[in-house]
Amino acid sequence: MDAKQQVAAFRQAATELEAEVGKVIVGQTDIVRGVMTSLFAGGHCLLEGVPGLGKTRLVRTLAAAVDLQFSRVQFTPDLMPSDITGTKVAVEGEGGRTALDFQRGPIFANIVLADEINRATPRTQSAMLEAMQERSVTIGGVTHKLDEPFFVLATQNPLEMDGTYPLPEAQLDRFLFKLHVRFPSHDDLHTILDRTTGWNAPEIKPVLNRERVMALRRFALDVPVARHVQDYAVRLVEATHPDHATAPDATTRYVRVGASPRGAQSILLASKVSALLDGRFAVSAEDITAAARPALRHRVIRNFEGEAESVSTDAIIDAILKAVRPAAR
Repeated sequence: MDAKQQVAAFRQAATELEAEVGKVIVGQTDIVRGVMTSLFAGGHCLLEGVPGLGKTRLVRTLAAAVDLQFSRVQFTPDLMPSDITGTKVAVEGEGGRTALDFQRGPIFANIVLADEINRATPRTQSAMLEAMQERSVTIGGVTHKLDEPFFVLATQNPLEMDGTYPLPEAQLDRFLFKLHVRFPSHDDLHTILDRTTGWNAPEIKPVLNRERVMALRRFALDVPVARHVQDYAVRLVEATHPDHATAPDATTRYVRVGASPRGAQSILLASKVSALLDGRFAVSAEDITAAARPALRHRVIRNFEGEAESVSTDAIIDAILKAVRPAAR
């Protein structure tokens, strides 16, 4: 197939997946699109929202629609790193000899739901770092590779403080997107009630498999990016740093630490998928703009003044988007 046919096939696959997920998830079009973008871009996704908005249900539905191995980890304060990665246990072998055998933990799956991830201690959260970045787990000096695709979808509740721990910056940086799950609209709430208070629950059928997902990921990486478009992403990330010459007033006043190079990588990868979803085999400045908020909101660390005045990272990114404009061709 030529590039035009491959773009059409990509859009068709994404449309089918979105429609299948839409049988269960109502009204969260932007969230579903963001999760799909993370999946096809090869990144991880953090979903933030109050309880009851369907975050866990969305992850389960997606896993059923892509026919991949799925596991769920319920993060709690007493969860240990070995409960995630696995551990070596003593087993009796031939001749009554005891040997250590590695028992894999729930991290060894294609789609991992890290439910209420901010309820675990920093020590336990750190067990996810190697897996999310290197796609591997090291136990007792032995490195075990994770099967591709490997996709972590984490959820957290932004309201409760008791029994929760802020995610370390190093872990936040490993999420391609952070998405805010909003309360449904009036009509969407009616639809949710119609679908969930009767006997007929929607049946989810797999529309993609492992091989197809990996092929879509590979094709997304091939989408070309013009230099001036890539430069726009670079300038946006530079403007998140308060000591940079191009930083707007909102950055210098409210930001303690700006986004890392992973922020630019996330913007570019997400923009490539966005272009394909729109039927284009080239990234535009509009794709960069659309990806900036979900790719940067968890990478911009506010200072004391920003937290004291309750200035959101989205407001800071909006100010950056106003100050940094795309270059003319």
